Amino acid sequence: MLIIGIDAATWTVIKPNLSRLPNFKKLMEEGEYSSIYLKQKPWSPEVWCSMFTGLLPEKHGHHDFVVNDRIVKREDIKAEFIWDILDENGVSVKALNIPFVVPPYNYNLDFKPVAQGVPVELDELLEEIEKVTAFALDVLNNNKPDLFIVAYTALDKLSHFHWGEDILVDFYEKIDIALGKLIAYDDEVIVISDHGFCDYDSAPVRTLPERTPKGKVKGDHHPEAIIIRKNVKCYIEQPVDVFKCIKKRFLGDLNG
Repeated sequence: MLIIGIDAATWTVIKPNLSRLPNFKKLMEEGEYSSIYLKQKPWSPEVWCSMFTGLLPEKHGHHDFVVNDRIVKREDIKAEFIWDILDENGVSVKALNIPFVVPPYNYNLDFKPVAQGVPVELDELLEEIEKVTAFALDVLNNNKPDLFIVAYTALDKLSHFHWGEDILVDFYEKIDIALGKLIAYDDEVIVISDHGFCDYDSAPVRTLPERTPKGKVKGDHHPEAIIIRKNVKCYIEQPVDVFKCIKKRFLGDLNG
């Protein structure tokens, strides 16, 4: 099974631009796609953590990247992630660049992120896409695990400052190219985002002030995330269902 996380991916950009996004279009035609309307706050550390622990924020207790001026680490989160559980049960699993902490988390992989895991400039965001894709392809070519989870963060950072601009679709195209390369290795695929995006004035949750040292914020998080499933039988309505889906797939257990 291959799970591709795309931070901040939203249908409001994907659907009107499918002529430029052939791999998104192919997956949507060959699989099933829908929206996840988040019941929890559309805030990346909480959602990614829920997705891979199967717990809501009040249970996993992870709410932000920094607490009391200290960067939160995986070891600070008192919850088992799906990769921990699978590994304990003899299922080979690797996770690459999962952004519930900073820098993004890796499991059973030694990956050095771009810009210490917080790329913000256009060249850094492009480098992140290219570097994550190259590393992921190396994993899939040389030591493919039973479950491989990989995530991209560039669209989130770009959308805050370039929402509504042509360059955002250009970067969606770059993600689409990466997507095409990865899905060639597996027929059982989930593509998912942690939240969607919208213009700043319409955002129900403001994650940044309107004015920042980097400039005016044009977009912010929206609770409608994307989900595409190909040859995956379970239904995913909320982020916690990803954990349940994986656990059922490999361990045949929906409990716990």
